[in-house]
Amino acid sequence: MPQGRPLAVPEDGLTTRARRNLPVLAIHTGAGKGKSTAAFGMALRAWNSGLRVAVFQFVKSDKWKVGEEAAFRQLGRLHEEHGLGGPVEWHKMGAGWSWIRKSRKAGSDDDHAAAAADGWAEIARRLAAGRHDFYVLDEFTYPLKWGWVDVDEVVQTLLARPGSQHVVITGRDAPSRLVDVADLVTEMTKVKHPMDLGRKGQKGIEW
Repeated sequence: MPQGRPLAVPEDGLTTRARRNLPVLAIHTGAGKGKSTAAFGMALRAWNSGLRVAVFQFVKSDKWKVGEEAAFRQLGRLHEEHGLGGPVEWHKMGAGWSWIRKSRKAGSDDDHAAAAADGWAEIARRLAAGRHDFYVLDEFTYPLKWGWVDVDEVVQTLLARPGSQHVVITGRDAPSRLVDVADLVTEMTKVKHPMDLGRKGQKGIEW
């Protein structure tokens, strides 16, 4: 795609402007590092463009401090106080989805599976209502792989989403059905990693 020009122009009856404004479903998968990082980079661009950004983390514990979360919460405050960028929401399954009133005892797979299903149900409601413009479903491939959330239902919901809502999904082993309907798929390939040599994660690198 030299200089941003498509290799072929589809015969879909759309103008260049209309085609450019189509919603994007992106998948970041593979064994390499950087899947979530790339998604948050896209979310940063979305925020700068004034889009309503929402991040949903499906696996990370509430005890795991993510640097991007702190940065995006600051960006959300900038929007609220000064009108810069767009509004931001950040939700973690490990902290308990903020919209779930009933408490769950953490620890069992059943609890995690139910929480993941509740999280997806809320996202589906928000997609139907057009509540956000840019969604990051971080590590969402794992609940799909483990059977906690039905892949076919996710695919149908994403294909039926109204408006121009962009969705980025991260995680290893993205289901083939999801990959098939995505507009943008990137596979991160690991060549080398410091942890292979026994080095632990570093502040500013892993979090």
